[in-house]
Amino acid sequence: MAMDGGLAMMGAGLFLVTWLVMMVAMMFPSVAPITLAMAAVTRTRGEGYGPTGAFVVGYLAVWAAAGLIPLAASLVLYQLSFSGPLLVRLTGAVIVAAGVYQFTPLKNACLRACRSPLGFVMTHDFGGGSISAVRAGTVHGLFCLGCCWALMAVLAVLGFMSLGWMAIIAAVFFVEKNVRFGDVFPVAVGAVSILVGGVLLVFA
Repeated sequence: MAMDGGLAMMGAGLFLVTWLVMMVAMMFPSVAPITLAMAAVTRTRGEGYGPTGAFVVGYLAVWAAAGLIPLAASLVLYQLSFSGPLLVRLTGAVIVAAGVYQFTPLKNACLRACRSPLGFVMTHDFGGGSISAVRAGTVHGLFCLGCCWALMAVLAVLGFMSLGWMAIIAAVFFVEKNVRFGDVFPVAVGAVSILVGGVLLVFA
């Protein structure tokens, strides 16, 4: 039992490291604008790049903590041994839920915060040194998590190690946050998700 527990801890640690690396790869394009805005503001204040690094640490800490949720879910699903039509229905339900979330006020509020990098920088206290910058990075990480968690759940059921799905969902995040289509693109993503998930639920 001790050996099994040790192997489980090693597996969990590897998962969390892999998760964090994957988050860096997926979120870098969409978080780069606010990081650059942060760097520009702190340089003009003569604070160097220290606060920018602290901001990134706070941001990554949120996503590292969020990795505990898919880790726990994967362990539960492994124990329950979902397979066949039941697994397809579960996948469909997650995709439908993600589609519905695209229409919620919380999604819209988080998306607005992520779409205004300079506005976020100017409305948060970055003048308080690295501790303040970590706090600001954590706040922005929470907004980013609120914007992206549902589609990350879709990636979980489609397969975290699928580079194709990772690229598609990362592109969705980037377009939602940085390309100005108003509210059209998130709504379109939501509608497609509900349609695809509904098909899986009906025909599984």
